[in-house]
Amino acid sequence: QAPVLAGAGDLLYFAYGSNLLRERLVLSCPSAALRAVARLQDFKLAFGHHQGRISPLWHGGAATVVQSPGDEVWGIVWKMNASNLSSLDKQEGVEEGIYVPIEVNVHTQAGEVLTCRSYQMRDCVCGPPSPQYKKVICMGAKQNGLPAEYQKKLEAIETNNYAGPVPILEEIEAATKAKKINSA
Repeated sequence: QAPVLAGAGDLLYFAYGSNLLRERLVLSCPSAALRAVARLQDFKLAFGHHQGRISPLWHGGAATVVQSPGDEVWGIVWKMNASNLSSLDKQEGVEEGIYVPIEVNVHTQAGEVLTCRSYQMRDCVCGPPSPQYKKVICMGAKQNGLPAEYQKKLEAIETNNYAGPVPILEEIEAATKAKKINSA
């Protein structure tokens, strides 16, 4: 079956890391709307540092996907305005060469195949994520109803036990709380 492409002016983006959480993604891409829960076949989720440098934002390894036959990565397909592309690239550190955009075909739970933009870390040196980064990924997986078994795998990820401040997490949590107040 032919993959579905984004319409003109739209962008389909497959998120598997911190951008699983809506409050995280809308910081840089306000137009993002949930399109589908989907899986990326023959890849696995990994964590690491670009050229061994620890993420100053998250204080630990950041998520990436690596080819791995037989494995799968679950994530979210976000549909957004193509005008958000530069801010998404910027968030992913494309200019600095930290992540490189890749095109992937993902399978939705409804059986569609969607062609999406995603990102892969360059020169990745494996290293565990901070508990704060893991928390954002797990919150996003829960928020969007990723398969329970996959959520269990995420919960089991070992962290580096970093206990210092992570300002972006505070910003995200404030946004999550504000949303609860608004919808109450």
